[in-house]
Amino acid sequence: MKELLEYIIKSLVDHPEDVNINVVDGSRSVIFEVKVSPEDVGKIIGREGRIAKAIRTVIKAAAIKEGKRATVEIID
Repeated sequence: MKELLEYIIKSLVDHPEDVNINVVDGSRSVIFEVKVSPEDVGKIIGREGRIAKAIRTVIKAAAIKEGKRATVEIID
């Protein structure tokens, strides 16, 4: 799942080298903390949060296949 999230985020930003994803893994859930360059935060969130919502939907679907729950947090 982390590789999928990393691929999606790096495809959207102008500075892919600044993408940092921290994984907090629990027994039944996973939290992905995403940090990007301050200039790229708007590109990840999108208008009215549409891109962020789409990213979260894709990651949740991938997590369900593994029997877990996933949360994606975008950290400023």
